[in-house]
Amino acid sequence: MTHPSIEPYATGLLDTGDGNLVYWETCGNPTGVPVLVVHGGPGSGCSVGMRRGFNPDRYRIILFDQRNCGRSTPHASDLAANMSLNTTEHLISDMEQLREYLGVQKWMLFGGSWGVTLSLAYAQRHPDRVSGMLLVSITSCRRSELDWLYRGVGRMFPEAWARFREFAGTEHFRLPTDTEPPIEDLLMSYSRLMENPDPDVRARAATEWLAWEDAVISMESNGNPGQYSNRPDDAKLAFVRICSHYYANGGFLEDGVLIREAGKLAGIPSVLVHGRNDLGGPVITAWELARSWPGAELIVIEDSGHTGSAAMQEALHAAGDRLLAQITAGGELDRTHPG
Repeated sequence: MTHPSIEPYATGLLDTGDGNLVYWETCGNPTGVPVLVVHGGPGSGCSVGMRRGFNPDRYRIILFDQRNCGRSTPHASDLAANMSLNTTEHLISDMEQLREYLGVQKWMLFGGSWGVTLSLAYAQRHPDRVSGMLLVSITSCRRSELDWLYRGVGRMFPEAWARFREFAGTEHFRLPTDTEPPIEDLLMSYSRLMENPDPDVRARAATEWLAWEDAVISMESNGNPGQYSNRPDDAKLAFVRICSHYYANGGFLEDGVLIREAGKLAGIPSVLVHGRNDLGGPVITAWELARSWPGAELIVIEDSGHTGSAAMQEALHAAGDRLLAQITAGGELDRTHPG
């Protein structure tokens, strides 16, 4: 189930001090347990549906659009937006600045896909600011994960992958062998195309990237045709420009660091939820993260892929209820002023 539609009681634009304005909104109970919704992509932005994932009577629900996407400005669909000011380090800083601005002592983190990666990076930097973590569709941006998503799974969709590869002008790439070039080469080709001054080139690159994303989820029961491609033109451009920028640079993270250093999160109540049928993000990442994270609970949903299922939604709601009970029992309920 999801909760009824709600409207935010406060919204704003956080001035990061470097020319970026990050959109935020707060919904639900101003004195409830703060939960920060960390969206995926990177570059997807938040949707109004994300307000409905938590009980508005018990949670102070905080959403934000990460740099250059959604309602944050400048928007990545505008070539003038400076991507050098959009890295994981910048996003961690934005989250911490937002926490301070809203007067939150500790917050629970809810993230999916790229939102998992960013939540892990933030929590490992600021574990004392995190009351709990609910993470779904687990990713950590390791090179092996990127290689699988943007090349390895091409074994299932060779026609779609060949088109994705060939548009980038990287004909030397083939499906995985021990001697293949690093996947960053292909991803960097797309990143460069998204910086091309010709708007037609950028639009075509975005179309080809999103066609590949659609192919990867096409076998899932909830993988609707055009799920990635059916976005407004500016949202498509921002999504692909930001995604290719991050993934060409390994998420601006040391390879494997988030799993290696998961021990820093010991003691934080946490639940990991992952679909067994997530073809683009195999469950091995969730399993390895859970093994490295003392106390983390892993729930594998047998009928779900990356796009979710009814069983996954039920598991998320039940996990959220358990985490809320742990957080409030542990005295983590935040009574600081609502920003």
